[in-house]
Amino acid sequence: MFGKSILAAVAGIAAFGASFEYAPAAEPVKIGVLVPLSGSTSQFGINTRNGVELALEDIKAAGGIKSLGADVELVYADVPAPNAAAAAVQRLVSQDKVVGIVGSFVSSTTLAASEVTERLGVPMITHSFADQITSRGYKYIFQVSNKASTIGQKQFDYAVEIAKRAGKPITKAAILYEDTAYGTAQAKGLRDAAAAAKIPVVLDESYPLNVTDASPLVNKIRASGADLVFPVSYFNDALMIIRTMKQQKLDIPTVGGAAGYIVPDFKKGLGEFTEGVFSIAPANYDNAPAIAARYKAKHGMFMAHEALMYGAAFQHMVKAIDEAKSRDPDKIRDAIAKLKKCDGFSAGLPGGCTAFDANGLTSVAFPIFVQWKGEDIATVYPPEAAKAPPVWHGKDVK
Repeated sequence: MFGKSILAAVAGIAAFGASFEYAPAAEPVKIGVLVPLSGSTSQFGINTRNGVELALEDIKAAGGIKSLGADVELVYADVPAPNAAAAAVQRLVSQDKVVGIVGSFVSSTTLAASEVTERLGVPMITHSFADQITSRGYKYIFQVSNKASTIGQKQFDYAVEIAKRAGKPITKAAILYEDTAYGTAQAKGLRDAAAAAKIPVVLDESYPLNVTDASPLVNKIRASGADLVFPVSYFNDALMIIRTMKQQKLDIPTVGGAAGYIVPDFKKGLGEFTEGVFSIAPANYDNAPAIAARYKAKHGMFMAHEALMYGAAFQHMVKAIDEAKSRDPDKIRDAIAKLKKCDGFSAGLPGGCTAFDANGLTSVAFPIFVQWKGEDIATVYPPEAAKAPPVWHGKDVK
């Protein structure tokens, strides 16, 4: 009898050990990252991936999604062109079972992707600029950056304010923009701001993405007599336009439209030609020095704006999942909409938080002006956000 008791006890302990050992852990919560990892805009996608993975390190260090007892798993989808977006989203949701998506970068891709996320009822957070993204009445798309027309307006207004403070007011402006959703929307903001300021736009020119020769565009700038030019372009076109202007010794202030003008490869591609080039930006690494230092130590370059923006978008989504205590995309969507997150990567954005209005557009962000200074870009405007003074035609502007 004693032997039977021991056997029963041993069996009970073994059964407990077995149940403890094999108790299923919570499955990771999967979040899709929709970015161009190949093609002409791949560097933006790579930068985004680097930022999101740095943000994931912080999430894991804090214990993952505590309310669900689960880790977070990233699932990447390469979208080199807008026509790849719909199938990529469908695959992420149907096959990979993601509960939310961050991406893309290219506005045209985000517009195509958000058609599908809306139909499937899956939340998506983007930092793409195009106005249409959050102006269609969609419920599941959120924008952590300002819309392109607002960015274009500030791109113009900030330049005019700095030029005036430098004692060299703008009298004629030129606008160049690629004929994509991003370029056309931002150009409209520039155009509207010029009209409000009663400053003539003497050149208003669109061009196809990935120009092979910028000489005709630069010739038009010179012929226009503009004393300030606003090019709105992705990376390859940004390089081509600035290089051609410098080679032709067209020395007028240039204010880029974010995107290609504020990534480390811009300096690699142009060298000394980058010095003094301005750009509008949705964020800059100098407002998040601790995060930027970790990024640079890991990747050997400064943290591009898309890395910071998408790191913030990703952390906002993870926090929303934690607060929703659910993997249900509808509940996650509602938590994203309600949440105001002011720590982590979000604290490094202009406005210090990520939060959204009823349309899904940021309710706190504002654009900033940056300028190339040596190997880095510094935030120079508006004054409340500036980390260094702007330099206009060689003169520090106080």
